[in-house]
Parts: sequence; C-alpha cells; structure tokens
Amino acid sequence: MRSQIFINLPVKDLPKAMAFYTAIGFTNNPNFTDETAACMVYSEEIFVMLLTHDRFKSFIKKDLGDTTKTTSVINSLSMENVAKMNETTDNALKAGGTEPTPLKDYGFMQQRSFEDLDGNFWEVFFMDMSQMPQQ
Repeated sequence: MRSQIFINLPVKDLPKAMAFYTAIGFTNNPNFTDETAACMVYSEEIFVMLLTHDRFKSFIKKDLGDTTKTTSVINSLSMENVAKMNETTDNALKAGGTEPTPLKDYGFMQQRSFEDLDGNFWEVFFMDMSQMPQQ
C-alpha cells in the first residue's frame, strides 16, 4: 500500500466546512463521515479530516489553537498548472475563504494562498522544474 497523508483540521461548522472543501475540488468519503467528522478526499494519497472542535479535542491534550489569530501549519498542495492553481484559489474565495497573501512569482514557481472558513492556511502552487535556476 502506498503511503497516505491525513490532515486533521478542527472546524466550527462541519456542514459549512464540507461545502467549502467540496467547492475547491475535494469529494466526501461517506464511509468515514458522521456528525462529528468528515473525510474529504483530494487524491488517492491525500485526505483532509474535518473534525468538530469536541471531536478534535478528543485526540489532543493541549489547548485547541485559534487559527483566526495564529498560524502553526501551512498546508501546501501542488497543482498541475497555473490555471488549476488560480481556479482552486478563486473557488476558495467564492466559497467564503480569504487570500491572506498576494500571488508570489518566483519565475519557476507561482504560489497563491487561502484560508478556509476556520482560518486554516493553505498554499497552492505550480512549479515548472524546467525553469528552475541552475546552481
């Protein structure tokens, strides 16, 4: 079996969070979804588990952070092209997300960012390795 990644995010309103992630291209796996959690599928290897605050707290001993005030993780997803990067970010904004930083263009890589409804930080980027500066 190939390695998979499950990103667990605390959310205030599970149905609204599910709608947000659906709007940016994730699909729901109902086998791992109930009133306290939803498995949102990005690919065969990448999943986002949306967890109500109470459910999320059941896995941790520390206080739950306030992502509207602090950032402790940046989730990054590569895109197959610039158009997909822009589409994903634009869909996030239409679904109620925010764009906390402007587009970054490094020549070989373009990057945009958005925050979901709960302030969880995401970067989406396209990297053209043929344009990577040689060292």
